Parts: sequence; structure tokens; C-alpha cells
Amino acid sequence: MRQNIETRAEASIRELDAAEAEARLAELADILVDAVAHGASVNFLAGFDREDGRAFWRKQVADIADGGKRLFVGERGGRLVGTVLLIYAPQPNAPHRAEIGKMLVLSSERRQGLGRRLLAVTEQAASRAGRTLLLLDTESGSSGDRLYRSCGWREYGRVPDHAYRVDGRLAETTMFYKILPGRPAAPGSVPPLGAARP
Repeated sequence: MRQNIETRAEASIRELDAAEAEARLAELADILVDAVAHGASVNFLAGFDREDGRAFWRKQVADIADGGKRLFVGERGGRLVGTVLLIYAPQPNAPHRAEIGKMLVLSSERRQGLGRRLLAVTEQAASRAGRTLLLLDTESGSSGDRLYRSCGWREYGRVPDHAYRVDGRLAETTMFYKILPGRPAAPGSVPPLGAARP
């Protein structure tokens, strides 16, 4: 008996500019709504809907346009299935620092390595930009917590009752950092936000 084996192509990862992010707000919103619906602690509570998701991402577009944030996405079959934001520290004394935000993968795409790949691409982009100290936080004990630890991120603190879960219960948050290889950007070496990136 012949067995049919379906192989799925690996999702591609790329950066979206502000114009494409604006054009794909609905897909970006769907990823965020899916994350909240599945209990992810990403700043929002139960009842978060697609319009809320579009409003959130619309606010990010302006920061992407002025260079303060960069958006990397996973895409499969022409559909966005994952996101991560690289958020540059705007302070003059922190040109070497950035944060990771909205690291999200559709529930149907999880446990296939996409989150790990999105994180690696974002870390590489940060390092190339001279951002050699990265920070993030996530709910203690979550799948994100486990992912970051397995990717070499180091815990530097925990805050009890830091944020409400989707279900309305308070949860602890763990803070992480990662030092990247490369030469950190020096004060004055990074163009101000809004300047075109090379």
C-alpha cells in the first residue's frame, strides 16, 4: 500500500517596511488576536478583537516608518504566520541597546521552529545595527520563557504580580537580556530616528 506523505515548505522570514505593514494590517491583527485567544501574555485581555489588533499594529507602522522599530515576519504560502519587533532604544546614551517585542507565532504554526528562527534573524539584524544588548520580558514559566532560555537569553530578575493574564489573574514576569557579538554602536554613531537606514 502506497503512503502519501505531505511535506510543508518551511516558512520564509523577512522584514516588512511600513507600507507593506500598513497593507497587511488584517493579517498582523489575526496573529495578535490568535495569541491573545490562546492565553499569551502580550499586554491584552480577553475580548481583544481584530479591530483592536489593527489599531495596535497601525500605531507600530509610524515607528517602523521613522526607523524606531523594525518588523520581521514569518510567511507561508503568501500568508503571515509570525511576527517579531526589534525596538531600538531611543535614548542618546543607549545606541547599543534594543528590545524584542510581539514575538508571536500562529497557534497552528507552533512547535515547528519558527519562533526560534524569527528570534535568530532579529538578533542578527540587531547585531548588524550595532545593537549588542537586547532586552525582553515574558510571563514566567510560559512557552516564551522556555524558548528564550533555550536560545541563550539570561534571566536578570522577576517581578511578582507584574501583569494580568488574559483570564484576569495576576502573573509573574521574568526579565531577560542577551549580549550579542559585534561592536556596540557608540554615542553619536547612530542616525536619529526618522533618518533613512543605509
